[in-house]
Amino acid sequence: MLQKVICMMGEEAASVFYHADRFTRVGAMPKTALRLLQDTGSVALLDGKAHQWRKQMFMSLMTPGGIKQLAEMVAEQWHTAITKWDTQDRVVLLPEVQEILCRAVCMWTGVPLSDSEVNQRTREIAAMIDGSGAIGPRNWRGQLLRTRTERWLQNIIEQVRARPSEVAEVDALHLIAWHRTLEGNLLDTKVAAVELLNVLRPTVAVAHYIIFAALALHDYPQCQQTLAAGHDEYVTSFVQEVRRFYPFFPFVGGRVQEAFEWRGHGFAKGTWVMLDLYGTNHDERIWEKPEAFWPERFNHWDGSAFNFIPQGGGDYDTNHRCPGEWITIELMKQVVCLMTTAMQYEVLEQDLRINLSRMPAMPKSRLTICNVRPRH
Repeated sequence: MLQKVICMMGEEAASVFYHADRFTRVGAMPKTALRLLQDTGSVALLDGKAHQWRKQMFMSLMTPGGIKQLAEMVAEQWHTAITKWDTQDRVVLLPEVQEILCRAVCMWTGVPLSDSEVNQRTREIAAMIDGSGAIGPRNWRGQLLRTRTERWLQNIIEQVRARPSEVAEVDALHLIAWHRTLEGNLLDTKVAAVELLNVLRPTVAVAHYIIFAALALHDYPQCQQTLAAGHDEYVTSFVQEVRRFYPFFPFVGGRVQEAFEWRGHGFAKGTWVMLDLYGTNHDERIWEKPEAFWPERFNHWDGSAFNFIPQGGGDYDTNHRCPGEWITIELMKQVVCLMTTAMQYEVLEQDLRINLSRMPAMPKSRLTICNVRPRH
């Protein structure tokens, strides 16, 4: 973006970055990435009371019962997929997992999705995720396909508003379609479509974390026996270590709203700041042997909102921390249990190198497995 930027990392830096109302996300992200990750009018680009009000709409979806229901839908789709994979010579896992998550989250939100359009909608959402960290053709493709997805969701929003009784009031589709601003107005149809997509797209993006979990099962097979035993605490620790250890998006940006000073450095209004998420999760001041994969480290983690920040830090209700983080954890736990107890498979010899300069990062082969069969 040809601008000066202050880069910061570590627990104290995160606490500064996520101090309430200190930073805005407006102007903090390249437009190419913004268009694919959030888009104009979304909750991420609101501040103050408007942000908190819209954020509560999303937080109301994050109930334990609702998240459990989504995880069960993913499990149902996963079992169906095992039956299909059993008939195939090889399975490239990333696009398969993306389709499973797309089917499940549409069902969970109340978004109608026929079998004939599953592949199309999955490809569109996957292209947004894949193109968000790129400049050039990969990003352009994501933007083109996002336009189609938004038109599809706008039509659905309009149909819901025309026939409200046909959608369950507990569904995210109904909630977003009928959400009102602080001024009492319904969201613009395009904005409502953007916010609905901000439920669908991040859920499909969990596929990247699931692939890293599968890679961890391959790279650290000693974990599999403990996972198969089904101890929930260890499953949680394993999932958290996957999120800490493997790369996804490396940083998050903000613009200073009001000037302040920290560690003798002045942060003028409008200063562009980047918080290093990956670096903080690998900071040796915080983590013992940060380059080692060691799930047990989370047995003694203090639960800080600032030292473990794979999807951002701070308070969920008042900051810009991802409200879907609980969904990420539960879906990963569900799939890890399925991969260790419900199926058997082999990992083919392939290029599993991860290019850290690529965003979002992913094993080059997208992880290919074979000889899939149900475990009885």
